[in-house]
Amino acid sequence: MKLRHLIGGTAAAAGLAAAGNRTLAGRAGSLSDPLPGRQHTYRWRGIDVSYTEAGDPADPDLLLVHGVNAAASSHEFAEVFEGLAEEFHVIAPDLPGFGSSERPPLLYSASLYEAFLADFARDTVEDATCVASSLSGAYAVEAAEDAGFSRLVLICPTTTAMPAQRPRLRSLLRAPVVGTALYNLITSRPSIRYFSADHGYYDPENFTDEKLEFEWTSAHQPGARYAPASFVSGFLNSQLDLGKELAEIDVPTTLVWGREADATPLKRGRTLAETADTKLVVIDRARLLPHVEHPREFVGVVREELRGAEDE
Repeated sequence: MKLRHLIGGTAAAAGLAAAGNRTLAGRAGSLSDPLPGRQHTYRWRGIDVSYTEAGDPADPDLLLVHGVNAAASSHEFAEVFEGLAEEFHVIAPDLPGFGSSERPPLLYSASLYEAFLADFARDTVEDATCVASSLSGAYAVEAAEDAGFSRLVLICPTTTAMPAQRPRLRSLLRAPVVGTALYNLITSRPSIRYFSADHGYYDPENFTDEKLEFEWTSAHQPGARYAPASFVSGFLNSQLDLGKELAEIDVPTTLVWGREADATPLKRGRTLAETADTKLVVIDRARLLPHVEHPREFVGVVREELRGAEDE
């Protein structure tokens, strides 16, 4: 009798979880365009990758690559996109598995994103400056020479977001019912707001309700859990020695750091800048997202760096 009750209770719990998962998926609805501009699709290895283009195609190319987290997308650059487009031809993709791009059930990896950036840049931009955030900074460095980047602007770049690879955690998050339920907890509105306040934003008030709703909706699109499953379990960590690689590649680089960053502390930025002999720009009252919290200052940094490059 006890065994029968246990089985019945387990089945009921699984049924409730499945019903909850379906309800959340239904509530999310479709995702609006992440950025204002011309919307395009790039076909890569059978995946439809969405990207936004703005500005005069005759202006210098600027490629914006968003960071990686459970609710990531090119919407990260919403505060600076139009400002940059006044002077540059700006292109911002949603990485495969994120945002408006397709999200097939792949085993996502750092090498996949490095290969994507190299191919995407060769096909859509020429002699571009690449602005890349967080983990994507490492991907951009690895892809830089194959992609033909003329310059890099890296925002709090890192090679490691999670401590180690955990295959069992990735498998759990990819599981149909239990994995989806766990993923829905990780990407709930309170959870997204908590992580943004904990290490993303210096001033939590800068994480608006509009940003929260976009990230929550993005995180609940069909197939949304597969890329974050690899992220949370450490499989999107890069194996790159960032300082050594930056010192060796022939691509001028500027580092932009939030003074109050704690996940990737400023001390690490200073060490990286010294090791790679690169310029470091520090933005006050910011953590991991100085371009989001201080958009005018960040746009000014990019303009100054690229104008300086023209004078060299």
